[in-house]
Amino acid sequence: MATTAPATGAREARTDSSGAAPMTHRQIMEALSGLLLGMFVAILSSTIVSNALPQIITDLGGGQSAYTWVVTAALLSMTATTPLWGKLADLFSKKLLVQIALVIYVAGSVVAGLSQNTGMLIACRVVQGIGVGGLTALSQIILAAMIAPRERGRYSGYLGAVFAVATVGGPLLGGVITDTEWLGWRWCFYVGVPFAVIALLVLQKTLKLPVVKREVKVDWAGAFFISAAVSLLLIWVTFAGDKYDWMSWQTAVMVGGSILLGAVFVLVESRASEPIIPLRLFRNRTITLASTASLFVGVAMFAGTVFFSQYFQLARNESPTMSGVLTIPMIGGLFVSSTASGMIITKTGRWKAWLISGGALATAGLGLLGTLRYDTEYWHIAVFMAVLGLGLGMMMQNLVLCTQNQVAPSDLGAASSVVTFFRSLGGAIGVSALGAVMAHRVTDYVKDGMAELGPKAAAALGQGGGGGGIPDMDKLPAPIRTVMESAYGHGVGDVFLYSAPFALLAFLVTLFIKEVALKSGTVASEDGR
Repeated sequence: MATTAPATGAREARTDSSGAAPMTHRQIMEALSGLLLGMFVAILSSTIVSNALPQIITDLGGGQSAYTWVVTAALLSMTATTPLWGKLADLFSKKLLVQIALVIYVAGSVVAGLSQNTGMLIACRVVQGIGVGGLTALSQIILAAMIAPRERGRYSGYLGAVFAVATVGGPLLGGVITDTEWLGWRWCFYVGVPFAVIALLVLQKTLKLPVVKREVKVDWAGAFFISAAVSLLLIWVTFAGDKYDWMSWQTAVMVGGSILLGAVFVLVESRASEPIIPLRLFRNRTITLASTASLFVGVAMFAGTVFFSQYFQLARNESPTMSGVLTIPMIGGLFVSSTASGMIITKTGRWKAWLISGGALATAGLGLLGTLRYDTEYWHIAVFMAVLGLGLGMMMQNLVLCTQNQVAPSDLGAASSVVTFFRSLGGAIGVSALGAVMAHRVTDYVKDGMAELGPKAAAALGQGGGGGGIPDMDKLPAPIRTVMESAYGHGVGDVFLYSAPFALLAFLVTLFIKEVALKSGTVASEDGR
């Protein structure tokens, strides 16, 4: 139906599957309440450990590689399973699937809190990532199933706001928990469980969506080969330059194997009756470009959330709690831009300008953050973070929105998850590669600093716990501590500098996306369910 005005058009467009009375804003918010809570849980699990990680890795006896893999493991499983969740959403009850994802998340979280070593923690993070992948993908899919694209910007803004609150609340909460003696870092994994249980109950009561009744055939072969290809690629990125040289036989085997598995995946998908990622989607220029841009945005987004905790705690000697407080400018920028852009898109129906502006701001923010050093004035850092946050907020939800506007209802789940998949893939590759880069840059800067201090510095550094793990700054003598803080400050700055070209690529890709008017019909009404 036509949307003559945003307020009335929203009601006209939002009908349920039975053709009953239109859903009001209040009814939609009630239906979305459990979904938003589930989304909050998903993001919280990803961010709550960020400021606790230095302490966690120290307690469990891990080093920089383990630090990176605790983050990467969850991203890897989330990335590999996102397309599967999206396809299942096209075949099964979306409500049941999001509840299953919550249960998987709870199971992974409880066991993660009991971890005795980094290997056990990383394995639990894989399980958590599977659940988070479902929650992230399904939240976008269910939102699209209920609300027309013309009105979806407004509600996507709410998702963006939840993302922002969970992103800033997670590190703050994790820092407070870690700094509280009678709790400790293990409660960072337990604290999300009550929210997940509440989300389960709320979803059961409020979320009512039509269930598609048709023959089901899940593409398990496709799911296996894409998971294997992505996993092998990430393992190579993580260990290259550390366990073996970048140019080595191991690199040839792993990269070649990843490419081969990817080719097999494409072959399987071209023949599958219900492919996990329908290749025909990429005939659509907008979907292809949005997926490519999401890949590059993922690198920028996860670099910003993962490495700030190391910067503030190791380069500036802040507590886990303060590390969360100090990242508020970035989250504030993300919150403002995601909610504001969503509301304006709903009123105007125009979205491309937001993507282009977001790409430009994200590039500028990362470039400015590339100048970070351990003694950079905080107000400079705050401005740089705010610019990055504004850019990310304009891009993330709107890349999904422009994709959903291009597909038939039967492909909504697969198309939505494709964009999320590439964003997660970019994040996983980015965190793995940038973590490896940072470890090497920090080592080089420490060697340079030690050379300036003299031969006695190396012995003192060994006594202070600087032998390859995360250092305990409080145990280091003042001159060596300054060298370590400078090394981490400069290393994190390099990470952001290396991330900036990826944001620039995302900006360039968005220039070629053609703006298409947002549709007014919901998926339910188009599907005739």
